[in-house]
Amino acid sequence: MTRVVMLGGGYVTLHAYAQLVRRLGARVRSGELEIVVISADDCHSFHGFTGEVVAGLLPLERTRTPLTGALPLASIVHGRATHVDPVARTVSFVRHGAGTTEQVGYAELVVGTGGREPLTTVPGLVEHGFTLRGVGEIGGLAEHLHDVLADLPREGAPEDPRRRVVVAGGGIAGTELAAAVADLGHGRLEVLLVHGGEELLPELRGSHPRLAHRVEHELSRLGVRVLLGTRLARVTGRGAVLTGPAGPAAASLHPAATVLATIGQVPVVVPGTEGLARDARGRLVTAADLSVVDAPGIWSAGDAARVLHPVTGEPVPTNALWAIKAGAHLGANLARRLRARPTRPFGYRGLGQAASYGLGRSVAELYGMELTGGAAWLLRLTFFLRFMPTRRGAAGVVRDLTAVLLTGTRPPAVPSPLSRAGAPAPATARAPVPVLLAAGPPDRAAQAGAR
Repeated sequence: MTRVVMLGGGYVTLHAYAQLVRRLGARVRSGELEIVVISADDCHSFHGFTGEVVAGLLPLERTRTPLTGALPLASIVHGRATHVDPVARTVSFVRHGAGTTEQVGYAELVVGTGGREPLTTVPGLVEHGFTLRGVGEIGGLAEHLHDVLADLPREGAPEDPRRRVVVAGGGIAGTELAAAVADLGHGRLEVLLVHGGEELLPELRGSHPRLAHRVEHELSRLGVRVLLGTRLARVTGRGAVLTGPAGPAAASLHPAATVLATIGQVPVVVPGTEGLARDARGRLVTAADLSVVDAPGIWSAGDAARVLHPVTGEPVPTNALWAIKAGAHLGANLARRLRARPTRPFGYRGLGQAASYGLGRSVAELYGMELTGGAAWLLRLTFFLRFMPTRRGAAGVVRDLTAVLLTGTRPPAVPSPLSRAGAPAPATARAPVPVLLAAGPPDRAAQAGAR
């Protein structure tokens, strides 16, 4: 029996799994090939609709798919990988709610652990602020904002710090979330967007300045105030400490009940993999076929990896689309490796990008063609629905958004099953993964195709 272990429950794992099962499904069903997924969250979170969740247009549950449903032929371990031994080809892990360490061997390992915000760069962010990439963060933010609105008086109290929301980061994620919070508040929340650069949206500004200007118009329409050349220096229980061009000496406290940071990301590094080839940003260095350089049996893609563009030779962007496409290619190459066939270089060249600033209000770029307004919103919606893990989930999104469009009424806020302090209750796995027992080195077919 050959075992493939996948770390993480995000886009890379889902799409690598899909391609692997598509090509080697008979082996998986017969037990000749086993797929084990180790994930700190027992659900896949689809981040494309984060803005809609924060704005109250969609319930959080619409964006979450149990891994047991998305990966039905895999054995799911709801837990945390604590160590990888690339020489022995083993992964140590601790299940959610358990205190004992278990171990599983692998013939091939997929590192799809993604990235998360550099929490240590902003003192107080963990204790008093919100981010987006941790388990339960999006649900915790949405629930917090609904609680704030429920406690605020309908009229007056313009200086009430509970009304104030500070969003740090002026990229697509930051501008989308600032717009979503303002849309949710309908004038009852005062949103301040701070960005360290001289202009918002550096990823759009150079190649698509018209779209960047449209985003600025949408933010102004929603009443979002923008401070450029300003950074989030610290978060306290009273609000955000901001520094301007003058530096730390001119730091000032901006009282706010909500501070949200979209300040970039760093790769999640699983202990034991520190010695593998990494770039200056700490990402695993991959070859053209998405295998990790000088690490036999290990593959990576998405935010945890440095994947090069097939044309420019530059690292590809760290967003969902590239993780999806690279994950799918990785899975196809993994199947080729297990069949002792040559792998193929990653060849995806990109499609475009899109962002939403309210129902029917988006900007999009598709193969260089710029779209705004309703056309861009429909394009973005169609694209995201195409890549949701299940058709049932996609249908639910369509129903909810259609209801809002027709009635103008947003669904009532429902307390999230997730909190910032804990993870969701574990789902039932297809089969328990044993305390290992080495899977040993790859079988002969795998060895024949080894590097």
